[in-house]
Amino acid sequence: MNKNQVRARRAASGGHAPTYPLRCTTLTVLGACLLSVVSASTAWSDDGDAAHYPGRTEYAAPLADMPPAVDGFADERIWEKSQWQNLAHRWLGPEYTPDDFQGRYKVVWSGNKLYMLAEFVDDVLYDGHRDPLVQYWNDDALEIFVDENFSGGDHQFNHNAFAYHVALDNQSIDVGTDRQPHNYSTHVDSAWKQHGDRLIWEVAIDLYPDTYRDGADDNTPVKLHAGKIIGLMVAYCDNDGSEQRENFLGSEFAPGEDKNRGWIDAGLFGKLLLTD
Repeated sequence: MNKNQVRARRAASGGHAPTYPLRCTTLTVLGACLLSVVSASTAWSDDGDAAHYPGRTEYAAPLADMPPAVDGFADERIWEKSQWQNLAHRWLGPEYTPDDFQGRYKVVWSGNKLYMLAEFVDDVLYDGHRDPLVQYWNDDALEIFVDENFSGGDHQFNHNAFAYHVALDNQSIDVGTDRQPHNYSTHVDSAWKQHGDRLIWEVAIDLYPDTYRDGADDNTPVKLHAGKIIGLMVAYCDNDGSEQRENFLGSEFAPGEDKNRGWIDAGLFGKLLLTD
């Protein structure tokens, strides 16, 4: 794709996240950016779920009696009870080697928050835009897609789901209903630390319903409970110093040629079950 084509795609997507070659570096997680809306007919899955694509990941998040500290150390025993999930799908960017990128994450819950542990190996950490609302998708970022009620469907310019771009400065950005980027850092507590060649990134997330209103002072996170099902997908944007990000890797398979649809279509998200 040449630069003119990239500019045209960016304009068509409101400037949010062009399908430009992205490159993710190595990540291990203790612990988006789509350009076209898919047709409803392709959203039907083979298990009768009309809101999600077939082949979605299904996994469980165990209950933590004590919430883990969000400090980038991940030394609580509860993390041993959660299964690793890999960021194994290359949505954008060139081929890479195991030395260039590895990434995984796991999830637990406690109280009314989800807790994520992510582990990455990334040889260059890059944050080229000091303003958190400017080209946030072109900096290194952990991206967390959350659909509070696993409803699937469009969430491009609404809050049917959130796509939090969690930057290296721990600020979390997504697009609001006014089609402009908003800072949702009050939704996500984030901290990371370097441990040798690994980046350990921890977050705690409040889940909001689709009735969330930007700018309102009465938005309330939903209450979590065992048996609740949540839509979840995790990705990493990687840039080693280029004008545009170089790679974009995610936890779920995206069918079709346009892999960069997570910020639009919650039907791509996996299924997370909260357990006792």
